[in-house]
Amino acid sequence: MQDTKQLWEQCLGDIEQAVSRANYSTWFKNTTITRQENGTACIGVPNEFVKDWLCNKYHKLILKTLMQYSENVRAVEYTITRYDIKPKEEVSIEQKSFINKELPLQDLYINKEDNLNPRYIFESFIVGSFNELAFAAAQAIVSKPGASYNPFFIYGGTGLGKTHLIQGVGNAIKTKYPDKKVHYITLEKFATDLINSFQTNKANNFKEKYRKYDVLIIDDIQFVGKMEKTQEELFHTFNTFYESNRQIIFSSDKHPNYIPGLEDRLKSRFSAGMIVDITEPDYESRLAILRTKLQEQKIEISDEVLEYTAAVISGSIRELEGSLNAIICQTRLKNKDISMSEVKGLIKNNIKPKKNVSIDEVVHIISTFYNIDESSIYEKTRRKEIVHARQMIMYILREDFNVSYPLIGQKLGGKDHTTVIHSFLKIKEDLKRNPNLSQELEQIRGMFK
Repeated sequence: MQDTKQLWEQCLGDIEQAVSRANYSTWFKNTTITRQENGTACIGVPNEFVKDWLCNKYHKLILKTLMQYSENVRAVEYTITRYDIKPKEEVSIEQKSFINKELPLQDLYINKEDNLNPRYIFESFIVGSFNELAFAAAQAIVSKPGASYNPFFIYGGTGLGKTHLIQGVGNAIKTKYPDKKVHYITLEKFATDLINSFQTNKANNFKEKYRKYDVLIIDDIQFVGKMEKTQEELFHTFNTFYESNRQIIFSSDKHPNYIPGLEDRLKSRFSAGMIVDITEPDYESRLAILRTKLQEQKIEISDEVLEYTAAVISGSIRELEGSLNAIICQTRLKNKDISMSEVKGLIKNNIKPKKNVSIDEVVHIISTFYNIDESSIYEKTRRKEIVHARQMIMYILREDFNVSYPLIGQKLGGKDHTTVIHSFLKIKEDLKRNPNLSQELEQIRGMFK
């Protein structure tokens, strides 16, 4: 059998490349394989926090990495093992030099006092139908922090501008109320600080640090998972802020009801304020985002290029901006407009391939979701639940799979294409006003992944 120490060292080498230096140091240092038997590798960890964090956030990465190096490993377990705390290593002259070189970059983008990025302001936030409710709520909070929408909970997929908006609230409050103390932090850093406070017997310092602010913004709350101690401290911190009418803001990639392991008492607290989602931008919003970014960069790109980019890069705003940056960079390098073929080559890796799903499969999946008979979709019935499911099928076939209106009508019982267009527009309008429908749509989309 392969030596477990050597096996884990090989894995740690890969994991160190896959995660940030801070995460590696916090979660993977002082771990080892304590035993390997019957296809299960048992990872020894220093405390309950690390165990929870590895289980919730890094389990897939750990298992995948172990399986790459050992065909015998099919499962992973975690167990708490005590380690002696080693004295701090002396920092070498070379390391000090490296650290010092990083500082100016950090200074440029992050305010060390409050962790806010000064670039994230309302003025540079693009508002469209996909995020206008969240933006309106954010503005209301700035007008009266702690009174309107407290807590404020934003959820939505990766790269849709959640961090920009919640930090924008923080920066706007700082500008309007210079005496208010605002602090932004990720859930991961919050949990790390809590762990360190327990390990150094300074739990009170932790409480004092996080309860002195007027506005506390916590990003990526979905990672709280089953971390009982972190949830408990989050609950008490929340109560302290709420009872003293101080503003607390959260972001997540999921609605609180769908965060695995989140305690009911926290779900209830989050529901006391305002929960709002940010969905994927539509074509018009994507085009507006590109035009605004161009104005910021003070460069001109042809409408043809912008319209093509907005049409093929859907979903994440981050990927949209990345594609535009590549086009701008190439344009500046050549000091002239680049051709459409060059544009297509530059951004082809950011274009998500359309899912290879048949119309019949879409009907089957959505019928299953609504728990209705699949054959009823094709019938001329006006039963409310059937009509709604049918309209959702039409919307997804058009929006997600770009199927033509006539073909959709033909496949769904020979309906006229104007009926399909009406259904598509109805769902599109309903999504703007009904957050529950947006949640429903995201759940259905999740069934296609």
